[in-house]
Amino acid sequence: MIVPIMGNVFYSITLDPTVWIFDDRKILLSDAFSDKGRNSAEVDDLELASQRFNREVFDVKMNRPPVNRSISKLEGETILKNSYVMPLHDFIKNAEVKASATHAILVSDEVETEISIADLENGYFLFAIDGKPIKENGPVHFFYQDGSNKDKPLTNIKQIIIH
Repeated sequence: MIVPIMGNVFYSITLDPTVWIFDDRKILLSDAFSDKGRNSAEVDDLELASQRFNREVFDVKMNRPPVNRSISKLEGETILKNSYVMPLHDFIKNAEVKASATHAILVSDEVETEISIADLENGYFLFAIDGKPIKENGPVHFFYQDGSNKDKPLTNIKQIIIH
């Protein structure tokens, strides 16, 4: 199931949480609300930029095609045992929220919850429990960055509307 971001944005985009398990930006749920989770995301961004730079500079000179890194068997087993969240910053940035936007509404089956753009941008979507997509009360659950709703996340998020 996809989650569209629409409304007061330059680009309406759709999120597909079912493929995030392979995304390097994912964070372990247990690390998300600690400094470790936030710092690892920053380090990962730096590491990824470094890898892209090295690939561009060195692979082009050696005339080799770029090769995507495979997931080892151990990494695959680890992925299937953990729960993960995805930081929303990059997705909100890609949608390019208009300057006139004041808030966001997270639409679920039961209720529409209004939150600030900053809270949305800094928040997390829980998308996998024990390595599997969320079927019940899914496709994603929303957590504030500070973990204030860690015990009671916003569930059944089906759509994000920027106002």
